[in-house]
Amino acid sequence: MLVKERMSHPAITIHPEMPIQEAHWLMQKERVRRFPVVDKRGRLVGIVSETDILHASPSDATSLSIWEANYLLSKIVVKNVMTQNVITISTDTPIEEAARIMADNKIGGLPVVRDDEVVGIITETDLFKIFLELMGAREPGIRLSALVPNVPGELSRLSKAIYDIGGNVVAMGTFLGESSENREIVIKVIGVSVQTLRESIEPFVESIVDVRENTLI
Repeated sequence: MLVKERMSHPAITIHPEMPIQEAHWLMQKERVRRFPVVDKRGRLVGIVSETDILHASPSDATSLSIWEANYLLSKIVVKNVMTQNVITISTDTPIEEAARIMADNKIGGLPVVRDDEVVGIITETDLFKIFLELMGAREPGIRLSALVPNVPGELSRLSKAIYDIGGNVVAMGTFLGESSENREIVIKVIGVSVQTLRESIEPFVESIVDVRENTLI
């Protein structure tokens, strides 16, 4: 899966001279938490988040009156609070690479650029939605997690065991295990009972970590 498949587009951009009060109002209206900032030629010059704007606002402990505070806020524009050194990605960036960049840099969104033009933005919310799909969080079924040996062919053997009892795997994810010698696998299966599923995979796993049936309304 590539970024272009899940990014929000077209990107809503703002200009550096926009007052932060107006930018904050637009964030609330569009239900977003950040905007790419572009100059008159459409070139990316920064990114501003709701946190940037809130940090620029007076705290509750200020001695300023509401009129003084509003006056001072009206003088602050986006370029005064935006982040200028923006990390960007392309439309063909793998989605997991975008997630890694966000996690490593502790940021909540990345502008997506093509030919120096901002064409979209990928955010932590987009990644959460993908994670829900990956884990089958919105689908009913039996959710089972188990530790499996970290050797070739284990997933194949596990999948065949589920196939042999008439089960259908609707979601699967693999994660780091307790050591380099194993992995934790989480699967969502339909078409079988909890007991049948447990009995069928026990010969192929080191241990079953958790098993439960999810019924969505």
